[in-house]
Amino acid sequence: MRAAVVREHGDIDNILIETDFPEPDLEPGWVRIAVKATSLNYHDIFSRRGMPGISLPLPLVIGSDISGEVVETAPNVTGTKTGDRVLIDPLHMQRGMIGERWNGGRAEYCVADASQLVPIPDGVDFDTASCIPLAYATAHRMMITRGNLKKNDIVLVMGASGGVGTACVLLAKKMGATVISCASNQQKLERLSELGSDHGINYVEEDMRKAAWAIAGKPRITGEDGVDLLVNCTGGGTWIDSTRCLRKGGRLVTCGATAGYEDQIDIRYVWTYEHSLLGSNGWERSDIVAMLNYAADQSLLPVIDKVLPLEEVQSAERLMENREIFGKIVLRP
Repeated sequence: MRAAVVREHGDIDNILIETDFPEPDLEPGWVRIAVKATSLNYHDIFSRRGMPGISLPLPLVIGSDISGEVVETAPNVTGTKTGDRVLIDPLHMQRGMIGERWNGGRAEYCVADASQLVPIPDGVDFDTASCIPLAYATAHRMMITRGNLKKNDIVLVMGASGGVGTACVLLAKKMGATVISCASNQQKLERLSELGSDHGINYVEEDMRKAAWAIAGKPRITGEDGVDLLVNCTGGGTWIDSTRCLRKGGRLVTCGATAGYEDQIDIRYVWTYEHSLLGSNGWERSDIVAMLNYAADQSLLPVIDKVLPLEEVQSAERLMENREIFGKIVLRP
């Protein structure tokens, strides 16, 4: 089968398009899926580069966000049949994540445990469905479950033009919040405004902290002004400014650190202003179902920047690595 294969960790050139990669074996309780769409995540770049302290099985077909059609089931599988349109919940509790612990979606076929399959509702296409698990379901858990997003909150989203970032902007607006979006150029900020963002900060040209204070006010110990909820999944030296934007009792929530996981924080502001620093790790099945239902009723649709053929996977990763995208990139194997 055709597949994009990583045989050695390293640069983008290490992604190889192979036409005779072996199809995966079908185990008891598992199903074979003809991949219709797989969306990219920054996690894919970490997997390709190699992550310190984490050993991945090579050669590896990366790709964890996968939608497709069931083409074969093991004899003991029930509740799923050939022809079903499905989205894979990427995380298997015993084996880990597809596209990381076993071959994933950048291929014509993949396999998954039948328990991982989530039916795709009528009216939701494969491209849309493939965008949901790692970005949109993660954002749903981070914002709703962990961040306790409420109507009339003031929410600041850093890295707002990426997959998770645009999901956070859309969720915040759906819940009735006021949104401040941070992005690297005016074009991205204009597109975020079209999604409903109320304010924009160009963090390349402006001091993020001062710009946020100009919009939401400088936080006061008496409780006035500042941001209620701040989404920071970038890291890379931004946590001090982030906490200085939070109002008394404000919450900072994170699900990653795409710009670097080592950071600093001024602890005095954390205790003085009674901040809550919240981690959010991935998603639950209920988050995936909620986002699929939003897509089905058209109340919240993933933002897709580009849909590309598998052969353009190197270009797709380069765009993501250089932060030249707005929303998600989808590959069609």
